[in-house]
Amino acid sequence: MRVFKFGGASIVDAGRMAALLPIIQDEQQPALLVLSALGKTTNALEVIVNLACKDEKAVALDAALKLRKQHLEIAAQLLDEEYYKQAEGLLNHLFAELEQAVRDVTNAHYDRSYDQVVCMGELFSSRIFACFLQQHGIKSEWVDARRVILTDETYRDAGINWAHTKLQSEAILGRQLKQGKVVITQGFIGATHSGKSVTLGREGSDYTAAVLAAMLQLESVTIWKDVNGLQNADPKLFADTVKIEAISYNEVIEMAFYGAQIIHPKTIKPLQNAGIPLYVKCFLDRTLPGSVVKAEVNDAHYPPLIVLKDKQVLIQVTTRDFSFITEDNLSKLYSIFHDLKVKINLIQNAAISFVACVDNREDKVIALIKALEKDYKVSTNDDVSLLTIRHYGPHSLSDLTMGKKILLKQETRKTVQVVMK
Repeated sequence: MRVFKFGGASIVDAGRMAALLPIIQDEQQPALLVLSALGKTTNALEVIVNLACKDEKAVALDAALKLRKQHLEIAAQLLDEEYYKQAEGLLNHLFAELEQAVRDVTNAHYDRSYDQVVCMGELFSSRIFACFLQQHGIKSEWVDARRVILTDETYRDAGINWAHTKLQSEAILGRQLKQGKVVITQGFIGATHSGKSVTLGREGSDYTAAVLAAMLQLESVTIWKDVNGLQNADPKLFADTVKIEAISYNEVIEMAFYGAQIIHPKTIKPLQNAGIPLYVKCFLDRTLPGSVVKAEVNDAHYPPLIVLKDKQVLIQVTTRDFSFITEDNLSKLYSIFHDLKVKINLIQNAAISFVACVDNREDKVIALIKALEKDYKVSTNDDVSLLTIRHYGPHSLSDLTMGKKILLKQETRKTVQVVMK
């Protein structure tokens, strides 16, 4: 049995959803389907929670109604009258949950409020798709992932309780699969012990697929995308990208760590631990071979692997008393970043200074600078980019930084990174 993960682009409208049917019908065994939210829904939900945080809850609720209308329109295009009425009732129940979450939003607990609102997108899309499969006679079962994936209370980047999640996966998902049913669930979301919804990090649906495959010891995971496989760079940012036929777990972990968006950073570890291959295939043409991520690949055949992260801020911290940035100060600085849950994308320190490149998330960076300024002098470079090249050639860096001001550079045998503006 296999896991299929369908992202937002593959289910963005009724036509795309309908085109996925042959993929499922052609499976010889029941599959576990992990769905993302419909394309752009997560962005819309983020707008809703931010409006509610600004005490514009009436506007936020109006936006939720528009989102409901959009989903019902897609359901109407996809489903006949009987199954549309079924989907409408199920969606109304979920949108009532969304409206209550919007009313409960509080700026004092932003991350928790965010998760209660933003988690709903995957629930909407998977309900519609489950009704579609049932309409076409596919023996299937919809499962709320919040019944399966138990986490801690780290909202927006929750940590999974592996033991409990494995038990629930086997008891709920495994049982349905053994009964010959296709199981439809959601990526990206889980729940705490107290029943609060959480998210596993943005783009976390890939991670969900990997976790569930490992828990149930399934054959493989396939991520269905609108590209013909893994590319050496984001084709939306770079021309003339090269398809990668096969790549190792270790290499993908490196790429994901540096910010590549095609696979969620946490996805590979559970697959690697369980020895489960990951395929990336094109839903627009399922006959294409796609790419595979597996244990061993000859890295001599890799092209330069390029990752560009925009919307970065470079933070320089200097000691006020000219004391060295050694173990004591480093421990203190790391604790500040850890306590505020700010991930460092690149780091460098000198005698009395410490430099970190981080995502420019306003809610995090303002609090970080405030905490650092208690004991250090702090300066920043805003709106910078972080470029990472693995397996770089002699001209890779110069070509990609032409016309840019390089603020910081780090280089190893296989990897070069620059912060540039």
